[in-house]
Amino acid sequence: MHVDSYTPGTPSWVDLGIPDIAAATEFYSGLFGWQIEDMGPDAGGYAMASLDGEPVAGLGPQQSPGPPYWTVYVTVEDAAAVAKLVQDNGGQVAMPPMQVMDAGTMAVFQDSVGAFISVWEPADHKGAGLVGEEGTFVWAELTTDQLDDASRFYGSVFGWESETSSAGGMEYTEFKLGETPVAGMMPRPPMLPDEVPSYWGVYFASDDCDATAEKVKELGGSVIVPPMDIPPGRFAVVADPAGASFSIMTTKGDLRAAP
Repeated sequence: MHVDSYTPGTPSWVDLGIPDIAAATEFYSGLFGWQIEDMGPDAGGYAMASLDGEPVAGLGPQQSPGPPYWTVYVTVEDAAAVAKLVQDNGGQVAMPPMQVMDAGTMAVFQDSVGAFISVWEPADHKGAGLVGEEGTFVWAELTTDQLDDASRFYGSVFGWESETSSAGGMEYTEFKLGETPVAGMMPRPPMLPDEVPSYWGVYFASDDCDATAEKVKELGGSVIVPPMDIPPGRFAVVADPAGASFSIMTTKGDLRAAP
């Protein structure tokens, strides 16, 4: 699905913080067919991944210690106003609003349950130009054991409404803008180590989840959760060779509505 603009409150961009961008370029271009271009010295080492001529993700130098990580960005009208809402609702500002050349303004927050999430106030760069198709961003999901607190926080900050249901013995929450699903939330799985904090995870679309999981291994990555069926389709959790985890999903239909 081609996208020209995003409704405020919609996840619109993802990027990877990683120590070796050259190695990441080799892996992700091999896995998803991305064309990855260094944005030049003024961009601080940031690289833009595109598919079919549309921007789909970013890769940049890792800014904090620990394992590499994918970051979710939510489009907002006013990053400074959202920063105040974050603080008023129990979150913290990890990086204050900062203009990124002519592209837009970004900020990084830690929500009330400890998960990091970023916002994007667009100018020239609107976000991902292609979503929900093979090799592109399709879904964002918060994993936490503080579901009620997270629902209150995101309701106050982004205007999201929470709708929780049970399927296959698993509780799952959809965050919605009006009637449009924009993200999800699930309880911490029992196998997740206690020291892992609440976090936002990224899903990429795949036409064949099993084949993509095999390709991850061929390219030097690992499969954390093997392909399995869930109500929206079939998914797996994988990691690139540096250890940055993400999910891949083959959906039964359109997982996300038009942004």
